[in-house]
Amino acid sequence: MEAAVDQRAESAESPAVPQTEKGEAALKAEYITTREKFHEFLAAGLKDQKGDGEESAEASTDGANGTAEEPTGEPESKKRKVDDEAQAEDNQRDKKKMKGQNKSRPHMKPHSYDDRRLCPSLVQERDRKCFYGDKCKFIHDVADYMSTKPADLGDRCYLYDTFGKCLFGITCRFAGAHMGPDFKNLVKEEVCKTFGQKETVRNSLDKELQRRLRKRQVTFSRSETYLKSIGAAKAKGGANVKRSGSENRNATTEAVAEVEKQCVSEQNDAAADLKTEDSQSPLVKTIGPLTDADIIKLRPCEKKQVDFRDKLYLAPLTTCGNLPFRRVCKRFGADITCGEMAMCTNLLQGQASEWALLKRHHTEDLFGVQLEGCFPDTMTRCAELLNQNIDVDFVDINSGCPIDLVYKKGGGCGLMTRTNKFEQIVRGMNSVLDVPLTKWGVSLITLHGRSREQRYTKIADWDYIDTCSRLASPLPLFGNGDILSYEDALKARETGVSGIMVARGALIKPWLFTEIKERRRWDISSGERMDILRDFTNFGLEHWGSDTQGVEKTRTFLLEWLSFTCRYIPVGLLERVPQKINERPPYYLGRDYLETLMASQHVGDWIRISEMLLGPVPKNFSFLPKHKANAYK
Repeated sequence: MEAAVDQRAESAESPAVPQTEKGEAALKAEYITTREKFHEFLAAGLKDQKGDGEESAEASTDGANGTAEEPTGEPESKKRKVDDEAQAEDNQRDKKKMKGQNKSRPHMKPHSYDDRRLCPSLVQERDRKCFYGDKCKFIHDVADYMSTKPADLGDRCYLYDTFGKCLFGITCRFAGAHMGPDFKNLVKEEVCKTFGQKETVRNSLDKELQRRLRKRQVTFSRSETYLKSIGAAKAKGGANVKRSGSENRNATTEAVAEVEKQCVSEQNDAAADLKTEDSQSPLVKTIGPLTDADIIKLRPCEKKQVDFRDKLYLAPLTTCGNLPFRRVCKRFGADITCGEMAMCTNLLQGQASEWALLKRHHTEDLFGVQLEGCFPDTMTRCAELLNQNIDVDFVDINSGCPIDLVYKKGGGCGLMTRTNKFEQIVRGMNSVLDVPLTKWGVSLITLHGRSREQRYTKIADWDYIDTCSRLASPLPLFGNGDILSYEDALKARETGVSGIMVARGALIKPWLFTEIKERRRWDISSGERMDILRDFTNFGLEHWGSDTQGVEKTRTFLLEWLSFTCRYIPVGLLERVPQKINERPPYYLGRDYLETLMASQHVGDWIRISEMLLGPVPKNFSFLPKHKANAYK
């Protein structure tokens, strides 16, 4: 490590300092370095940690993110020159490559790292034997399993220390902390009593509901009423007659009125049943204050009121906006959280992976889910399904997703060009939901100041957001785009928006919520940032599990997040504050080795950070981030 520190000092004293290029953030001269010296510094620190003579871990991952250059075998002067047209084509191709997602990246499922898995009946220590008997595909010999199980990743189990019991038993990668004689799982009775009756995560998919969804045995009475009314209105006007916007609105309004009539009918039936029950049951004397709820009973179809104004909204983020990450953001002051985008058709089919996106932690006091769909029937039925089976404070319609898979079906931002269908979706969902619905004149609008064609290549248009917010008033409208500091947030609030939604800024620095609320710049240390990553891994082990499958799933999501955190530049290193989200960080050496390592945009260095928290990666491990960073080009 001393050699690495010396190299850092020599680099700071070197007079040959690269000049800041266009699009780069302005850093203090003593921290700026070259690409070669940056990687030499990290390699020297790695050798000090591992010892001289050992092969660097990043050698096996050099080509993972496409940064490695293969030698051509001939001198630079003898390389064949290409003409201007061919060069222009190559540049255009490279520019296209930088956009969107790494679609052809290697994809390894977490369970593929654990080919010898123990039967769940033994993991959970059930009294009865395995239901499948000899046909079970898992291992039933505990001693045989333990002989080939990988070594533990640590001597402390977060789940055992926190909850008093680890549900993954001997398959836990930290099992040494809670494994007794004869491979029995130890339990802390007192700690278990504290958390035993507390439901930490809600909105899990019930097995019976999943079975009914797969067999199409779930009824959607209110949705069917709305959809039949739309169909009747279409038939009345003629199937082949093109109708005006006002006629479509009238038909949709009539359909909503039909649903409201059914809601009132259901309410009256429920009131009659309640009256009958009251007349049959004896009076019970109660003690306590008299509340409004004791005098005025709310109607079942009345909407829950949510005050959205002046709150910080963590945007629904695909892949990275998972439950553990939302818990991290809640700790730093996020007021509103929302689950990842969920496809309504997959939810109606009872897919467990899609329902997992709806899970809510008990610390998320104002939580919503985001639905993606392109047709009124599926979106309305899905809204009714969620209204009856999960606990949320609001539902958000995705009308901004730009990816081709969604857009070409007419969903996401494609809904903006299908206004009649969009209106039918909004009114239909609103008629079956008992919680607020965001978008289009309902309870809240969120607006990202970008077009689908623009993506992230240019800055967000806050003048357009300001204009829309004034037109939407008094309806609350939240603005979103390019907020990375409290100065950006204050400037955004100078417009007419009712609140701010934060997306990439939270991925780059989740403590942004604290900076905005306290109106200060936080020059956070590398140790504090490492503690944040450690909290995320602990939350991940709690959410996805502490066995091999859960550990590697946590690692994968951690690496996806690190592909954003590496863009952060510490405040103390900046020549000009604050950092702008569309300015790429130049190569720089941080104030310590860990800060420099966290600045690396090399996949191998992200893997090294994950190994500091979750132990070494499996032998067949591979990773390439889902999203490409083209905001700097």
